[in-house]
Amino acid sequence: MKSGFVVIVGRSNVGKSTLMNTLVGTKIAATSFRAQMTRHIIHGVLNHPDGQAVFVDTPGYFKDKKSSLTAKLTNKVKESLEGIDLVLYVVDPTREIGDEERAIYGMIRHLDIPKLMVMNKSDLPEADRKHEKEYLLWEKDFDGMFRLSALRASHIAPLKEKVIELLPEGEEMYTENQLSNVTEDFFVEELIREKAFAVLDKELPYSLTVAVDSMEDKKDMFVIEARILTDEERYKKIIIGTRGYKIKEIGQLARKELEQALGKKVYLDLQVDVDKHWVENI
Repeated sequence: MKSGFVVIVGRSNVGKSTLMNTLVGTKIAATSFRAQMTRHIIHGVLNHPDGQAVFVDTPGYFKDKKSSLTAKLTNKVKESLEGIDLVLYVVDPTREIGDEERAIYGMIRHLDIPKLMVMNKSDLPEADRKHEKEYLLWEKDFDGMFRLSALRASHIAPLKEKVIELLPEGEEMYTENQLSNVTEDFFVEELIREKAFAVLDKELPYSLTVAVDSMEDKKDMFVIEARILTDEERYKKIIIGTRGYKIKEIGQLARKELEQALGKKVYLDLQVDVDKHWVENI
């Protein structure tokens, strides 16, 4: 059989996490229209009749932003390229090539492993994909180029087939019923964080994370205690909102999706705390 690690790289907000979820066939990575949503190296497993591909989702690459969080995420992107069998380079033809894009291209173009370019958002009108020709100039450095829509899951099958074809022979790395390296607690934390960004939109910078303190599987429901952590008191007030409106909305959205994912009623006790050092644990 074929098997190997497939890293998904690209600048921030091009749809890497959405693509991995679509390839695997279930939601593993949190997604958001905000940049820097992915902060950890997450595996998603594709089991195919001819083999197994372990996709490695990476944080988006920021070249010039100066912050401790961005520095950590940039290092994770570089580390994720070690021991990899195949690269999926995801690009967004609605955005022009800039410094971040050139930096990623420079990191991968000379790697002595197969590389595929994935042109995301191909479902958009041609007028919106006005930078597509710029990316096509780089096509010669890749072993294939695929146009698709990760969000709509269109034209995904040809990419899956090519990925398996290019992987080396090997043994399966995950059992058939294990689709990720993500723990249940981590999945809950990421889902709550996704809903927090959705509700707060641009009211809050990236100084937010989530910690699950306890998760108990009772007969009729899951009882989850979790905290949204931020690094300043003023952000805590924004997250809670007037008369608790914001935190209530975050909790309702998270609980609804958690019940769908876990297949059981969920009681979610969600609090907000200030922790000035949470970035150190990323």
